[in-house]
Parts: sequence; C-alpha cells; structure tokens
Amino acid sequence: MDPPYLVGQLLLSLPGIGDPRFERAVIAMCVHDGDGALGIMVNQPLEGITARDLMAQLDIDPGVTPPAPVFGGGPVEPGRGFVLHSADYEGQSTIAVSAGTGPLRWGLTSTLDILNDIAAGHGPKNWLMAVGYTGWGAGQLDGEMLRHGWQAAPADDALLWETRPDKRWTAAYAAIGINAQMLSPTVGRA
Repeated sequence: MDPPYLVGQLLLSLPGIGDPRFERAVIAMCVHDGDGALGIMVNQPLEGITARDLMAQLDIDPGVTPPAPVFGGGPVEPGRGFVLHSADYEGQSTIAVSAGTGPLRWGLTSTLDILNDIAAGHGPKNWLMAVGYTGWGAGQLDGEMLRHGWQAAPADDALLWETRPDKRWTAAYAAIGINAQMLSPTVGRA
C-alpha cells in the first residue's frame, strides 16, 4: 500500500504551529512523494502588488488581467513566480495536480507563457499568482504532521477560487466539520 500522500489536497496549519510565517496558513499541495513536498500558500496576499503590477515588472503588457492580489506562496525561492490555476489550462511546464487517481484538481505553472495567456484572455478560468513556495524535504512534512503542526483537508474549488483569502482558513476547517475557533494552540498526550 502506498503512503498517504497529500497531492491535490489542502494543508491547514494548526494553532501554535511555532512559525509565524505559517499562522493560519492554507496550502494547496502540488507535489508530495518520498522525496519531499511542495505547495503554494493561497491565503496570504502580499501588500501593495497586484497581478498587473507583477506583469509590468516582467515587461509583459497586462492586457485584460484584473488587479488580482499576488500571494506569498511560501518562504522558499521568494523571487520565483508561480501560477496556481484551474485544470482547464496546460502550458509548457504545467504540473497537473490530482488527488490520487481522481480527476485533475488544478495545475501549477511557473513559466511566462501563462502570464502572456492570462494577459491575452486565453489563460485558465481560475488562477492565482504567487511568489515563492512552501517546501519540505524527504519525510519532513510527515514529521511536522505527527507533531500536530498541520491538518489535511480535501480540496474544494469554491474555497480555492471563490472564498475571500482572509476567510479560507476558517472555511477550510468548517468544510471538515471543525470550528477553528475551538482549536487549542497546545497539545497533550494521554
């Protein structure tokens, strides 16, 4: 039996995770295997920069791009850009993400072709731009989960694409039947 990898799911930080960068974090998991894991944080928009601004910085005419927020995807490679998007788009280097053998959940693309397609109105239906990613080495995420740092949750398109970023953490917990306000930042052992 294969280990329970989290590709195509959401990873929710638990209170008291111990790292302020991940307080109330919601991470869309794109890669998770024996070599490690990679995800994009989807609920921490950066102040003062929009998708249009980012395109202009890259000398791309933003065209029809809306002034959507750019997210801090995580602390790894903060100068590298990513677009997390609906599965209706596939670019030159898109990583297609599905949960196990299920349907495609979303894609992750990090090349300029997707920015040009978004600007021209030919991009994915739903997308969010992020700089940086969240990454773990082999076995690291599994260890953090055993130490009660994270909670896995099923991916939900409405939560990812329609819920306001500041509501995603509590909404993701509510979707799995947990009132996030009732979570304690301390854990015990029986």
